[in-house]
Amino acid sequence: MDTLIGDWIGRIAEAARSGRPLAIRGGASKAFYGGPEQGEAFDVSAYRGIVAYEPTELVVTARAGTPLVELAAALAEEGQWLAFEPPHFGPAATVGGMLAAGLSGPRRQAVGAVRDFVLGVKVLTGLGEVLSFGGQVMKNVAGYDVARLMAGSLGTLGVVLEVSLKVLPLPVAERSLRFALDEATALARLNQWGGRPLPISASAWHDGVLTLRLSGAAAAVAAAQRELAGEALGDAEGEAFWDSLREQRHSFFAGDAPLWRLSLPSATSVQALGPTLIEWGGAQRWLRGGDPMGIRAAAAKAGGHATLFRGDQALKRSVGVFQPLTAPLARIHRHLKRAFDPQGVFNAGRMYPEF
Repeated sequence: MDTLIGDWIGRIAEAARSGRPLAIRGGASKAFYGGPEQGEAFDVSAYRGIVAYEPTELVVTARAGTPLVELAAALAEEGQWLAFEPPHFGPAATVGGMLAAGLSGPRRQAVGAVRDFVLGVKVLTGLGEVLSFGGQVMKNVAGYDVARLMAGSLGTLGVVLEVSLKVLPLPVAERSLRFALDEATALARLNQWGGRPLPISASAWHDGVLTLRLSGAAAAVAAAQRELAGEALGDAEGEAFWDSLREQRHSFFAGDAPLWRLSLPSATSVQALGPTLIEWGGAQRWLRGGDPMGIRAAAAKAGGHATLFRGDQALKRSVGVFQPLTAPLARIHRHLKRAFDPQGVFNAGRMYPEF
């Protein structure tokens, strides 16, 4: 592996000299996300394998090219998993791509996001330096938490070589429930239930139906089910539903209409911006089609932001993938990019055209 990294350092140096950017690529399962790739493909998938795993410590360290399915299988043997349910979007998904994209699945509302599970990273910078941040325990950070900064950076700061992650035991019991509710009532119920000690691990509303998932101790799940009522789904049906949501195989995600992802305060009222699917207790809202400027303005007015999650390249170029940055945030982004990748070698334009 040292030889491989040495070869990469040489290629990075050549890219910096020639001014030709490199497009970091692992499994390419999330290549659709973010701005279009620019420059030469830089395949990092060969740097793979689980480096260390301590089930009793709830910590695993894996190289970035490790397939997520391989990591999930190793964790499952010990009755553990990545509780934030990262979407794969294909069998080739890797640990590095998971971290770079920073995407979390339906359980994010209960357990936290990808960044909340990152304990440490090893990164290859645009200067050809191998740097390590964080460690393998929760309380390991003094100063700026660079390890978590890598979550969602889309490879613009460097090549992630290794990542240490907190893992959790698989749920003891789960049950999914359905309720026939309009959007406004569903949002009100979700916010009401969110303030109570209920073991809700996921929620989704679409087309007049609210689906909840309860997870935890068998007694707690059974008690919550009795209290909430609703139509109980079979175990296989519930699992298939949440898997289709995580991997965007649900019918809502079919078709070519632009897909927008809105992050809003959970109590935000119905926006009526287009066909909608709501997750995370009301905080994540997916939209199909609609007016880009209207969507961005509505999200900002509500105190959130809107991301063009899927769309053709012409639309991405015209409106941008991510909500435009304020001047102070743009300055922070520029400083970070300059510190890790001053020559602009990595993933040019994947987040914002100027980075």
